[in-house]
Amino acid sequence: MTNTRITRLPAGSAFRSLFERSAVETGFLLTVDDRLGIERLLRHRRTRNSPNPPLLNGLLRHKLRISRGTLEPASPDLVVAGSHVTYMISGEGARSGVLSMNPAPVPGHILVASLLGATLIGMRKLQKVPLLRDDGQIEVVVVLDVRPSPDHAAA
Repeated sequence: MTNTRITRLPAGSAFRSLFERSAVETGFLLTVDDRLGIERLLRHRRTRNSPNPPLLNGLLRHKLRISRGTLEPASPDLVVAGSHVTYMISGEGARSGVLSMNPAPVPGHILVASLLGATLIGMRKLQKVPLLRDDGQIEVVVVLDVRPSPDHAAA
């Protein structure tokens, strides 16, 4: 004779809240400012100087569709524009930079108007996701640390 344990599933709203929590933990979260910043990049064609604008635009639109909003102020482990991010791409060492909505390259900044920046925005510390490269290869990127940038910390 075997013992069968019956586990009761939460009903109604409790079940939905469990599902929503798991969706938040595995997906991307955008602040209102980040969502508006991405929309501005797309609307004003500020991605035109990237190596592959159609691919980047598609990724940014996809990020807008699949990302959920987050309560503000944002969690300190969330990658938002202006945060200093330390990340690692598979097979490479750790790197870092300040995530920026600026469409022009700035030393020490990771542009949201790049495949890397578009991937990082909305991620959380220790989250690991696929990273599409300009040459079409797919790597994995993981966020190792998120801090306020030195510019924002002084403010």
